[in-house]
Amino acid sequence: MNNRFYNRSSNISGPATDMQPVVPSDTVDLAAVVIALYIEVGGTIVLQPVNGPSRTVTVTDFSFLPLGTKRVYATGTTATGIHAMVLA
Repeated sequence: MNNRFYNRSSNISGPATDMQPVVPSDTVDLAAVVIALYIEVGGTIVLQPVNGPSRTVTVTDFSFLPLGTKRVYATGTTATGIHAMVLA
């Protein structure tokens, strides 16, 4: 298969090159800053964006949250099936 993005430099605006499951944690950051989150089952997400204070957002099922994120907190997060969109 031809990969149209093979010679393209990684860019925070995408496209993501992989997605990884997120395990919310109050003490551990994600392995790397992610460019977006994909949420299978909606609810509340408490997260730490790249810049600024922590945020609490409510999302619906099958949502994309295009926000540079470095941590998803366990406390207060009720959404499940959270995946990180990453530049691998």
